[in-house]
Order: sequence, then structure tokens, then C-alpha cells
Amino acid sequence: MPTRKRMTVWDFRLMLEDLPDDDATFDALYEVGCGDGSFGWVDGVAHVDFDREAPTFLDAVTSAIRDVQSVPPVRVLEIDPDELLTMADIARRLGRTRESVRLLVEGKRGKGSFPEPVLGTGKWRFWRWSDVLAWLDDVPDEILERARVTDAVNAALELRRRTALLPRAGRKLVQALAS
Repeated sequence: MPTRKRMTVWDFRLMLEDLPDDDATFDALYEVGCGDGSFGWVDGVAHVDFDREAPTFLDAVTSAIRDVQSVPPVRVLEIDPDELLTMADIARRLGRTRESVRLLVEGKRGKGSFPEPVLGTGKWRFWRWSDVLAWLDDVPDEILERARVTDAVNAALELRRRTALLPRAGRKLVQALAS
């Protein structure tokens, strides 16, 4: 008898574009499997909050994206929250002060070799959350994996958005680079 993978309920938010605010669209989304999502808008940007059952976070996210995007013209922009963080954001997520995180970044506290920022210089630097979690010693594997999946899926969604703006030949070249 085959063994079944253990299912977990994963909660996450997908940010959307081109979501018509009409009953027909919401009925279609429900019919394709989005009954485990709650749709809404924040500052004019549509989103859906999922509580999706799946064996892994990646399975949950990819199935939700596939379901949402099967109803044209709805498209997924990203998994929220954003994975690029300032020192203040890192401090908030870790439950530390900004000064404590600054000391970690400068190597004056902790084990040293804090991840390099991926964007910016001076006061406005941004770190990737998955890099910060990987640097920490006591992060559960499930939390680190979730951050890495979020980072990778958001990168893929961003690549899709950016390549769509290129001429056809440029899209093919970029897609070849990404594979």
C-alpha cells in the first residue's frame, strides 16, 4: 500500500494584478479550487490570503498560483511579504532592536560574516530574508525552506513580468538563460 505524504495547512498571501471585482470572476476562482482563499484589496492592490493544504509550502504556493492564473486575466505578482528587508525590518522580524541588528551587520556582535546586502549602500541597504535566516544558527528547517521558496518563486514571477516587456527574440534569450 503506498504511503501518503503528510499534509499541512500553509497560510500565505499572493498579491494579484488584473483582478476584476465581479461575481463571475470570483465564482470562476472558487470553481478552479480557490475556495480556501479570501480575496481583498489593500491600497488598491488585490490579494488573496490562502490557507492551503499541501505536503510542502512549495506545493501549496505553486498550486495556488496555478489555480488563480487559470482564470484570465488574473495574474500573480508575488508572494507577500517582500523578502528584501532593511535593518529595521530585520530587527522587527527577529524581535530585536535596530541597534542590535546594526551590531550584527558590522560584526561587533554575533558570529560575524553577516550576509552582504543585495541592494543599496549606506543608510538604505536591503538584505534577503532567506540569507539572514540561513546565517542564524537556530532557525527551524521549515522556516528557512519557506523563506527560500518565497524568494525563488518571487524571482520567477519577477522574471516573467520583466521578460514579457522584451521583444520576442529577447524573451527567448532570457528564458534560455533562466533554464
